[in-house]
Amino acid sequence: MVISLSFKELLDNPEFIDIDDPEEKFVTSGVSWQMYEALLAKLEDNSHYRVTYLDKILEIVSPSIRHENIKKRLAILIERYLYLKRIQFSPMGSSTIKKQLKQAGVEPDECYSIYEKKNIPDLAIEVNITSGSIDKLEIYRRLGVAEVWIWQFNRLRLYHLREETPLEFLDTYGYEQIQSSELLPKLNIALLEQCVQILDEIQAIDQFEQCLG
Repeated sequence: MVISLSFKELLDNPEFIDIDDPEEKFVTSGVSWQMYEALLAKLEDNSHYRVTYLDKILEIVSPSIRHENIKKRLAILIERYLYLKRIQFSPMGSSTIKKQLKQAGVEPDECYSIYEKKNIPDLAIEVNITSGSIDKLEIYRRLGVAEVWIWQFNRLRLYHLREETPLEFLDTYGYEQIQSSELLPKLNIALLEQCVQILDEIQAIDQFEQCLG
């Protein structure tokens, strides 16, 4: 469910703090960077919401339990893979990533720096249960995130940012859709997709690790 409100209505709305709908979205436009920063400060102690900002358009999402289950299962399996393969990584969770000069900010469902710690993650993961009102790929391009994985309809779509933007990548803001990760080229994406859909977490991890060999 998407609700369009003015910025003042958004902050004053009592439902903003106690949302009953399992997947609610608040969207408003004309929001300055200072207002966006003020909202982040207001929500500093409330990690339930995901806040996205692009060119004065602001979106706040209250994720559903289903959404959170999928994103955590993805995170668990990816981190198991990185650990088992002895790949250095830094989990950054849903950290706020923003650049005022780029007028863009986002809180991924999960994100990681690979091999060494960085302020901007190498990999961002988004779980789409309902469609968003802001194109996340444009935000990630402005922030310089190398790879974005989007979970939708029980599949992962992988995108890698190219330094140049050929005409065929304009619709994806300079990201090329790829079949396997360039950051983690040996990761079996089909296996990951399959195991994410196993509702028993222990069984999902066991099957994933057994098939990794």
